[in-house]
Amino acid sequence: MSDWIKACNKEQVKEGQLFGFVHGDKKILIANLKGKIHATDLICTHADADLSTGFLSDEGVRCPLHLSVFNLVNGVPQNLPAETPLKIYNVKIDANEIYVEL
Repeated sequence: MSDWIKACNKEQVKEGQLFGFVHGDKKILIANLKGKIHATDLICTHADADLSTGFLSDEGVRCPLHLSVFNLVNGVPQNLPAETPLKIYNVKIDANEIYVEL
């Protein structure tokens, strides 16, 4: 059974911003791309890099270490060196709070 956990307030992730947080053993990235909220794994699948310190573009989130870009809808890397997709999490917004399904 899954649980919905509060990630942050919507004001903490304005359009074009990234926000990373840890809940237990889960490290999760919240991204606001063109007003749509996405949630993925926080750590790059190629190397131990924190994606919240990366860059957000129309293509997705770019790893700050080796510049692989991950699609925020399906987690698939768009270029090498990353080859393994990020896990994608369901998101809901309730009363201006962002929740992620674990």
